Amino acid sequence: MKKSVEEDVFIPLYPKSTVEDKSSLCSKFQERRFWSAVKLLSNILLWDGIVQEDTIRDLGLSKLLNRYLLLNLLNTPLGPDNIEKCSKVVASLPERWFQDLKSGSTLPELLNFCQHMLR
Repeated sequence: MKKSVEEDVFIPLYPKSTVEDKSSLCSKFQERRFWSAVKLLSNILLWDGIVQEDTIRDLGLSKLLNRYLLLNLLNTPLGPDNIEKCSKVVASLPERWFQDLKSGSTLPELLNFCQHMLR
């Protein structure tokens, strides 16, 4: 999993003006790479309870979400596409990680993601 995150994930960052045109090759390529990384995130998080939680949170949240996916989300214009992307990320998070949290709080690794969603 670590090797996949470190060596296989690549999401190019293009100027917003380039990716706003959904029919452009740059936009299509960036979208495919984003969704591939979301699928990897989902697969990594499925190992929760089997592999140590610290390892899963480091690979899935600290490295994959915060390093790659969040940059793309910040570069995606606000609207339905961004909401769909955020929803898919949220859907992949193990519910048990949030059971003992106080209302209005989140995991430290999710602070930047939560701030983006609040916008």
